[in-house]
This record gives sequence, C-alpha cells and structure tokens, in this order.
Amino acid sequence: MDERRDKARHRVLKAGTIEFGGGGAIDCTIRNLSDTGAALDVSSPVGIPDHFSLLVQADGKHLACTVIWRKEKRIGVRFG
Repeated sequence: MDERRDKARHRVLKAGTIEFGGGGAIDCTIRNLSDTGAALDVSSPVGIPDHFSLLVQADGKHLACTVIWRKEKRIGVRFG
C-alpha cells in the first residue's frame, strides 16, 4: 500500500471531542496523530459534518479539522 500522507502518523490512544455548530459534540478516540491530521474512532460517522473542531482533552488543544475519508467507525481528518 502506498503512503499518501506528507507526515508519518504516530499511534496514540487519546480521548477527544468533535465539536460543531449549534452546540453539537460527539466523543471520539484519537487513534493516530501527526502534525497534519489524525484518525478518529467514532460510534458512527453519521451526522458528523465535513468541518469541525477537535478537542484533544489530554492536551487541551482545539484543532480545526476537515474530513478526508469515512469508514464504518473511523474517520480521517486533516488539520487546518
């Protein structure tokens, strides 16, 4: 399989919250992370918008995200 990412991702297991307009919030688990993006485990990708803010609870960081791909219970995002 060809690697299409600019930066290597590091495996992590961190709690996160997907936050979006109208006060919506969905808990997620951050499974891998780089400077440019992440893979997030979710109970269902249904209802998650294409653009949202990710709160990385352990770091207290808010990251602007764009969804790049969606699978059954995981989504890939790019930061920025």
